[in-house]
Amino acid sequence: MTSEMRIITGPDDVTHGADWLAKQVPELARILPQLRPLPLRLKPDGFGALVDAIIGQQISTSAANAIAQRMKDADLVTPAQILSASDDDLRAAGQSVQKIKYLRALAEADLDYTALRDASPEEAIKTLTALPGIGPWTAEIYAMFSLGHADVFPAGDLALQEAAKVLFDLAERPKPKEMRLMAQAWSPWRSVAARALWAYYREIKKRDGIR
Repeated sequence: MTSEMRIITGPDDVTHGADWLAKQVPELARILPQLRPLPLRLKPDGFGALVDAIIGQQISTSAANAIAQRMKDADLVTPAQILSASDDDLRAAGQSVQKIKYLRALAEADLDYTALRDASPEEAIKTLTALPGIGPWTAEIYAMFSLGHADVFPAGDLALQEAAKVLFDLAERPKPKEMRLMAQAWSPWRSVAARALWAYYREIKKRDGIR
């Protein structure tokens, strides 16, 4: 298996990646002992996982959790349920006007979720970002947590940027382009580096940066 298709399937993979990172990155070696075991965070793939990722866009984890629960309570979890729901139904479940459009577009897309499992991270992300409302962050979160790719890094994530700022003693939060350049040194375990930075964010901020 190539590094590009390295798949995380369980805690041992995360541990292996963390051990590798500790040997390569002194800053991560310093904080990893207090953060272990890093969360696995794997989720089933499919429509529901992408709905959850869309819900989580640009809002806090606590707000996203609450809205996701409201969607479940209202039986708005399948493509058919979302397409048959009214705007009022979806707004009552916490969705904005924009996210209602995104969720309906996803429900209509008829994605081949099985084929995405065999696609490279780049191919999967390209397929997903072709859909309305799914940008790089949403596609990368899906590739990491629902497809299990080990070498994906969502550089636009604000919690990762803040954690990197503190850990590497930077003057300001790195922009996505800077984060991607930094993360190149963490390949082929960039998804584990992200897990470590999210765990570090929780340690320093006392709140979760990712669901």
